[in-house]
Amino acid sequence: MKIVVLAGGLSSERNVSLSSGTMVTEALRSRGHAVALVDLYMGLENYGDAPEALFDAPIPEEWKKVAPGAPDLEQIKAVRKWKSESLFGTGVLELCRMADIVFLALHGSCGEDGRVQAALDVMGIPFTGADYLSSAIAMDKDLTKRLVAPAGIMTPKWEKISYQAEEIPAVVARTQLPVVVKPLAGGSSIGVSIARSPEELTKALEECLSFGSPVVLEQYITGREIQMGYLVDRALPSIEIIPSDGFYDYANKYQPGVAKEITPAPISPALEARLARDTRTIFETLGLSVYSRADFIVDQEETPWFLEINTLPGMTPTSLVPQEAAVAGISYEELCEIIVNASLEARKQG
Repeated sequence: MKIVVLAGGLSSERNVSLSSGTMVTEALRSRGHAVALVDLYMGLENYGDAPEALFDAPIPEEWKKVAPGAPDLEQIKAVRKWKSESLFGTGVLELCRMADIVFLALHGSCGEDGRVQAALDVMGIPFTGADYLSSAIAMDKDLTKRLVAPAGIMTPKWEKISYQAEEIPAVVARTQLPVVVKPLAGGSSIGVSIARSPEELTKALEECLSFGSPVVLEQYITGREIQMGYLVDRALPSIEIIPSDGFYDYANKYQPGVAKEITPAPISPALEARLARDTRTIFETLGLSVYSRADFIVDQEETPWFLEINTLPGMTPTSLVPQEAAVAGISYEELCEIIVNASLEARKQG
């Protein structure tokens, strides 16, 4: 098959996405596919009039590792030659039309919120992962919780708020601590912090203003961080994350050796089964397809508390779903192939 891998984009998770895209491209090429890796936002500006050459072009070395810290998006905008508000760079959609399917290695608001999926769907271009509607729903942490809670899924109490800088003192005064502060639509734990004091909450709210979206204030639950992937029609083995310091933030996720990850997680068979049931319920309630990853906190009573779901899980060297798949006997290359084939089938079903 001819496959276009879309990565990068104008997202705070850009660096993660580029790393995912390089691995996916190498894996699919090893399976005999013709694969073009392209930056969604920068497009084909530097490839002239020969987009076909991208299908066997070498992968930029600087894309392979996840750079520490979030990228400077204003700098990314300044570098692009085509001064447009479009999420799609020059020639991207034209390149996608040449492919049998587009593999979405995107992360964050520019790739997981349904906009890219909707554009491809309108043009009749098959793509990997969930459809545009379920992607948009799952990206909204508040809406996701509202939908899964009535289905019997335990989730920490939460409040969605919008505020201006001058309103921060009032928000701090009325918020019970400790609390988890999260941008409404985001991933890779960028902008997420645990506030245990008024000073920490003030700082967290100030930092979240830069993301330009409402914020979710979530009840802090003490427990073990357990995550579980879902592939096509089954839950993958659980994985426990033990950060070397603090919680599972951006640095702990993507810098090798910073967090300890154990799969399958050392938990009871009963808890493993409960997590699998909950993950399936969340997947089906949100109308997802192909693959995803659900994040939980498990308290001392072994109650799993659902935090959020990722519809385009990371595919980097340290990402969790590939580790879980490996324990289930699925190699990274096979995982990518399964995602492609299952996505083609999902698009046929509408």
